[in-house]
Amino acid sequence: MNPFEMVVAIIVIVTIGSVIKARLGIHKDSNGNERYHGADPVAAADAARLRDEVRALKERVQVLERVITDSETTSLRLDREIEALRDKQNP
Repeated sequence: MNPFEMVVAIIVIVTIGSVIKARLGIHKDSNGNERYHGADPVAAADAARLRDEVRALKERVQVLERVITDSETTSLRLDREIEALRDKQNP
């Protein structure tokens, strides 16, 4: 096999792989990560719910970090912060 044939074979293999990935719904985002873009609304709703839950948990961690690292925190203020978090968790 000469070098020209090898280059053509590599291009054909890569093209076939790209076509198969496109048919399966796998596309690259702006960061170069491959993502599945299927037509499953249940999975999309579940993913959105999980993103919201992770966002809420990150906010709670930030509040807890602020409460713990605050040098002026007294036990009374800490109790109020904890109660406020409990109230926020149970709407």
